[in-house]
Amino acid sequence: MPRPITATISVDALAHNLEVVRNHLHQAALAATTAQGQPLSPPSIWAVIKANAYGHGIEQAVRGFWQAQGLAMLDLNEAVRCREAGWGGPILMLEGFFEPSDVEVLDRYHLTTSVHYADQLAILAEGRRSRRLDIFMKLNSGMNRLGFAPDAYRAAYQQALRLRDDGVLNHVGKMTHFANADAPEGIASQMDVFNRVTEGLPGPVSVSNSAATLRYPTVALARDDHGAWVRPGICLYGGSPFADADAASFGLRPAMTLASRIIAVQQVRAGDAVGYGSLFRADGPMRIGVVACGYADGYPRHAGTGTPITVAGVRTRLLGRVSMDMLAVDLTPVPAAGVGAPVVLWGEGGPSVDEVAQAAETIGYELLCALAPRVPVHGRDN
Repeated sequence: MPRPITATISVDALAHNLEVVRNHLHQAALAATTAQGQPLSPPSIWAVIKANAYGHGIEQAVRGFWQAQGLAMLDLNEAVRCREAGWGGPILMLEGFFEPSDVEVLDRYHLTTSVHYADQLAILAEGRRSRRLDIFMKLNSGMNRLGFAPDAYRAAYQQALRLRDDGVLNHVGKMTHFANADAPEGIASQMDVFNRVTEGLPGPVSVSNSAATLRYPTVALARDDHGAWVRPGICLYGGSPFADADAASFGLRPAMTLASRIIAVQQVRAGDAVGYGSLFRADGPMRIGVVACGYADGYPRHAGTGTPITVAGVRTRLLGRVSMDMLAVDLTPVPAAGVGAPVVLWGEGGPSVDEVAQAAETIGYELLCALAPRVPVHGRDN
């Protein structure tokens, strides 16, 4: 029989989380309209499905986010998979394109691209295509990763508008990315730069990631007829972008459940060590369960004793060092558990991926994206 480990993706949870975000933005629009006395519209949603939909699978994500206005990602091959899965709506390439030949793919599959440096504009100006392309011009408002510098942005934007007038481009939009939307610093300084640099420039706006969408929803509201977009990612998968607030507090559900089983039980005595490096020693007699999951499956090796884990529906703890293929759990809270007992590493019925990540001194994003190819992934609709 196959090794007893699997990742189950709930398409229903993906759809639920999208609806949570949508309702959050609608409520923000209603409140802002009441407070300001002018109609404000909720933004459209790019559901971000980069990195194989944060490890959840492109095809599952297309099904789960079918009601989104658009999808956003990095990889052209994944964009093509979305089209092959039946997605006919907008697709935004967050890193833009990398070679002149990529523009033909943008054209053939009707993809929207970000533009973040001058050579990309020059490439777009060359050649003939079957349709006008939609683009978002990216401003480096302070993260210093991608985007035109503030003193170069307006000139580049005007160049893009000329390409629009020449029939090369269709819609030209404005975008940036926040570095500290999840932190005490917040978004104020970057928004000040963005507002100052883009003032008076036409086109839709896209500025908000998961953290900004949840914590600063009014920033994303459309204040003119050009429209606005948000780009939530981790929250759509049931993870939290914040260290001080869990996903459940927003009404989000985990979309991935990593589960396995107990494959052996050891009875240890006081002073006995468990695992490589003998990092855990028993204070007294105890039962140890061995789980078919290790760092080669994507579970973090640097998770240590005390990391939460669920056995047969009972919350317990990891013991010692995670091995390549196995890890050990404390069976003291669940004395009836034996070989074959179900284990949830994270997800529905177990600890959240953020709890496991916190114990391993990393973030839930990394754990979801690091799910190993050898782990079977199954989608389900509920």
